[in-house]
Amino acid sequence: MSLNIMREKISVVIPVYNSEKILPELISRLQSVLPAISLSNEILLINDGSSDKSWSTITKIARKYKNVRGINLMRNYGQHNALLCGLRNASGDYIVTMDDDLQHPPEEIHKLIEELQNGYDVVYGIPYKLVHSRWRNFFSAITKNILAKILGIKRIKYLSAFRAFRCDLRKAFEKYDSPNIIVDALLTWGTENFSAVEVNEKPRSEGRSNYSFIKLFKIAMLVLTGFSTIPLRLASVVGFTFTFFGIGVLVYVIVRTLLEGSIPGFPFLASIISIFSGVQLFTLGIFGEYLARIFNRSMNHPAYVIGEFTPVNKK
Repeated sequence: MSLNIMREKISVVIPVYNSEKILPELISRLQSVLPAISLSNEILLINDGSSDKSWSTITKIARKYKNVRGINLMRNYGQHNALLCGLRNASGDYIVTMDDDLQHPPEEIHKLIEELQNGYDVVYGIPYKLVHSRWRNFFSAITKNILAKILGIKRIKYLSAFRAFRCDLRKAFEKYDSPNIIVDALLTWGTENFSAVEVNEKPRSEGRSNYSFIKLFKIAMLVLTGFSTIPLRLASVVGFTFTFFGIGVLVYVIVRTLLEGSIPGFPFLASIISIFSGVQLFTLGIFGEYLARIFNRSMNHPAYVIGEFTPVNKK
């Protein structure tokens, strides 16, 4: 099917956080690009508790363009929570997600849609070249590559917030209600048919990225303990390994005692105790992470709470 005559509706979902200066240009470029891709389209701007005038800017934009809708969350819930809100309110056949900082050029959306039309369910836009600092690029690439492997996403170098997928994948997580959200993990509940295309990612046009190494690490921990049993299996493997190690030490002590009568006591004993204590604390830490996830779910905290919508534009 030619993109110029494609009749499927496209929804572009954009979490917004402190981007009042960027939004007008972003929406202007989207308005130029989307009509050439689809005859029917919409743009959803999800204000995630911005401290600037982002919501006021969104309201003005929604008055100007009929295909723009805004949702104002009651506080800052996080990028993936805001994304989930947008996904559930999107009405398109295809959904595109992107950042609000113009790092994901609207002019590259057609590449994602073209790849979807080749039979894939989810397509990621992977940059030709990472645009952050050397260390940020390194840690980001490593973290996202590991996350892709953990989630079982094949054929993907690493994950990206610039993605497109078929709307029927929402059925896989329509009843999901937890404050701990990773959209990429939720998408794996509905499909294994992933692909990626290279896009020309741009440097952030305003401000600084909110994703530091610590936040990337927290996301990795959330994926590991919230959507995977790998740490529990690792704890089992470590436990069994050191059990056999302990048996080996016991055999060593018995043999040395039979051959020499005794072995040096305190240094040897202190070393063994330190090793096994460290293993126990490591294992308890893993269980603690899982208990924290269970506790958070038992509190029934909502993933997000909508404060208001922009008025319907009837122009």
